Amino acid sequence: MKEAMVMFKRLIALMLLGCILFTLPVLAEDSDEDFSDEELLEAPEILGKDHDYKYNGRYPHIGPLYEEKSREDFTLSSPALYRAKFIANSSAYRDRDIDSEKLIRSGANGKTVDVLYVGSYWAIIRSGGEIAYCKRYKLEEPEAVDPDNTPRYGTQKHAYIATTADVCEVRVSMDNTDACWVVLNPGTQISVWGIQDGWAIVNYWRVYGYIEISDLKDLAPVSPTDTPLYQEAPIAAYTSYYKMDQTESNINRINNISVACQRLTGVLAPGESFNFNEDAGPYTKEIGYREAPVLINGKSEPGYGGGTCQVSSTLYNALLQLPGVEIVHRRPHGPAGADYLPHGVDAAVGNTDLNLIFTNRYDFPIRIEGHTSDDGALCMLVYRVWPEDAQ
Repeated sequence: MKEAMVMFKRLIALMLLGCILFTLPVLAEDSDEDFSDEELLEAPEILGKDHDYKYNGRYPHIGPLYEEKSREDFTLSSPALYRAKFIANSSAYRDRDIDSEKLIRSGANGKTVDVLYVGSYWAIIRSGGEIAYCKRYKLEEPEAVDPDNTPRYGTQKHAYIATTADVCEVRVSMDNTDACWVVLNPGTQISVWGIQDGWAIVNYWRVYGYIEISDLKDLAPVSPTDTPLYQEAPIAAYTSYYKMDQTESNINRINNISVACQRLTGVLAPGESFNFNEDAGPYTKEIGYREAPVLINGKSEPGYGGGTCQVSSTLYNALLQLPGVEIVHRRPHGPAGADYLPHGVDAAVGNTDLNLIFTNRYDFPIRIEGHTSDDGALCMLVYRVWPEDAQ
């Protein structure tokens, strides 16, 4: 009976979400590339820069949404977090809307700008006496102004871990009558970015999702630094979400996510390096991987192991939170990035050039855990390993 209720809620969630996506126009800017409906359905990595309706909050919602900082929160003398290249022939706007007034233009050669704030989809930049919003993918080569005291670009520290107490709806807004982005099974491990007014806020693709606190159990803090608050506390956590379409290719993709999570879970000693392709691979049928969409030269093609990039990318977002982990090699999916994460924090894998390699520079071992219940959530956790745990 409970399984039937889960499936019914998922069906309703998909129907409501389909209405959201169907009733809104798709906005485009500059030379953004278009993909076919089939490609968009089967390869979340290439969901594109056109889908601005979601990222402006311009979709039907009943309750309030989390409000990111606005340009009015900054002045021309506000300290910059980063300096970055604003790519050629781009614009930054008065509002988080490409139809609003253009305040900053990059010109044919691009320009260097101050980055004051990095949101889930939009950044706030400063140049030429103006402060404006630009899409994150318009920024390249970001460098921290004060690297010793500034998180790595794109870092978003998740504050809690929790388990779903029962069937759990990830809502579009902070209202329990609103539509759902996804419905999770009981007992699913997730991490939570923050809590507001009785709601857990999670990163859902490049927007936010909202879970009633009463739907969660075992809520516990993630250590704010790499020194654990208590022995069992993770020192980093991140959760991304994947589609639950019941097409054969997406079912295979979900399987591949689960296989990769199982293969990469383990301990990394001080000074030891982790090579994702070696540890999660080889991406073959014999290992348990199935054919699912993979990105090859910017195009979606079937290949064994499709979906493992979401595992590497989610892990990368957890590692960004740890200054003692050195990222040795990482490549994005391309200019658009992977849409299941904020822009600029994905990590493509699958061949010699596309790989995630990192080294543990701490003086203690770390343990990496991947969790998924095949229900739309993928949680990566990093722990400090204590001597008694290693025995």
